[in-house]
Amino acid sequence: MTHNRIYHVATGNYMIHATTDMTAEAFLGTCVGVALFDPESGVGGLMHLLLPEPVSQAYPSDPGKYVTTGLPLFIHNLLKQGAKKENLRAWIAGGALMEPLTRQDIALDIGGRNADAAIHVLTKENIRIEQNETGGFFTCTLSLNMKTWTPDIKPIGMVSSESQITIQPPTREELDRAFASIKPIPQAAIKVMRMLDEEGSSFKEIANEIRKDQIITASVIRICNSALFKGSASIDTLDDALIILGRDVLVKSILLAAINNYFSQAGTGYALCYGSLYHHAVSSAIIAEKLARKGGKVRPQTAYTAGLLHDIGMVVLDQALASSSPLFYRNIQKTKANVLAVEKQIFGMDHCEAGKKLARQWSFPENLIDCIASHHNPEKTRTSPRLSHIIFLTELIMSRFHTSLELVPTSVEYFESSLQKIGLSISEFPDIVSQIPLDALGDEPDKSAILVKK
Repeated sequence: MTHNRIYHVATGNYMIHATTDMTAEAFLGTCVGVALFDPESGVGGLMHLLLPEPVSQAYPSDPGKYVTTGLPLFIHNLLKQGAKKENLRAWIAGGALMEPLTRQDIALDIGGRNADAAIHVLTKENIRIEQNETGGFFTCTLSLNMKTWTPDIKPIGMVSSESQITIQPPTREELDRAFASIKPIPQAAIKVMRMLDEEGSSFKEIANEIRKDQIITASVIRICNSALFKGSASIDTLDDALIILGRDVLVKSILLAAINNYFSQAGTGYALCYGSLYHHAVSSAIIAEKLARKGGKVRPQTAYTAGLLHDIGMVVLDQALASSSPLFYRNIQKTKANVLAVEKQIFGMDHCEAGKKLARQWSFPENLIDCIASHHNPEKTRTSPRLSHIIFLTELIMSRFHTSLELVPTSVEYFESSLQKIGLSISEFPDIVSQIPLDALGDEPDKSAILVKK
């Protein structure tokens, strides 16, 4: 017996296939998804689009992000694969206004403009729109069964409340044991974090810290020998690796190695957990760095580090319930319950407070401790308000444009003020989203995590 395989179509991408035992699917919020298929020719596909149109001619390399450039390309390649335009059927979904709704959402109306642009392109191409479920106030899944050529649109998490999550809280002893037993982020990586905030730290000083940790050293050498950097000669010493990588890439490789090992402790609790939580961290790092570069108020490397680390408290809370409720976070993610409220009810603290406790226990720099504690409520930050607002906006972007990696639904309460505090305006928001590398919104964000374009 064969099982129908699931293929997740990431933001800014499409997949086309002849009849096969596979289902393509896309998780949609403000993004719009288009399923196009010709059952008579046995060819079809699904596309996941981010924005209605390019905000300028500065980003021509990613036409798949935009409806006006990506959808015509998708149609063209479907026809090349044997589909006939007169037989094509279209299903459209997404383009939502995400609750809670604000006047900024209405003004930008990215979801509505995405849907309008898709309808315009399909109408212009004389392609029959068989089903159009766009707009509304909820995320959804658009799928296309490529064996039967059956599309489907399903709302995600329409019925949810904290009461649906019934879990026996851990005892104080179990929670203390989880904090005591969690494997810490290596001291070498923490020392590098502190060095990043010291203007006088040199490349040599950072390199000397790396040598103290065998795992990070091995990871740096592995990265140098990956397809990303590999030349004709193999790199087998740290000194050669450091020369090849350069300072920025060196620092990112150190932090990625550290956070990779840390999140791997999350066993079945996220199951997705290592994948989902780690990918969320890496995607957040990429987006936070972009926001910092665009705003010019926070050092990009500091924002990158904060993006990687902001949810470290989830791992220790996950471990406290690993034996009794191994699918804790995964179930919360599926039901769309208020994660912070559920954590507070069960543990007596949320993951922000747990992360702050770990960060202080491990002697993180004060600005990172503050950001970890306040990234869901940046107005409460004490020492690094701009950094906290960057991570808040990063979470907001993740929740709007990559719903499959959304861990904590993000309020839009501070959206406008957060943009202003990091040196940006609402009118620049589409441009900000345009500059996010597609890999950051896909299933393998670590492909972009080291070589982020400036």
